[in-house]
Amino acid sequence: MEERLNRLLTWQKELERLLDALPLIREDEAMLEAYLESPEWREDLEADEAERFPADLPRGVLSEDGIWNALENQRELEDALRNEWE
Repeated sequence: MEERLNRLLTWQKELERLLDALPLIREDEAMLEAYLESPEWREDLEADEAERFPADLPRGVLSEDGIWNALENQRELEDALRNEWE
């Protein structure tokens, strides 16, 4: 039972940390969704395809599927949390 108590306390600290981060998570989610739907994303993708960005620049955000999958995963996590806590 001591192990279970310690594990519960550890999980609670982690949940508190994530709850504190929730406003930033929501902001990132909204900003990424807006970026994906904006002309800026298409312009950045075209610039990348024309090799106008440095070769060592990270490009994960230019993957339409990457952003879409992250947003979809966020929705699934939110649904799972809602269902779990109901």
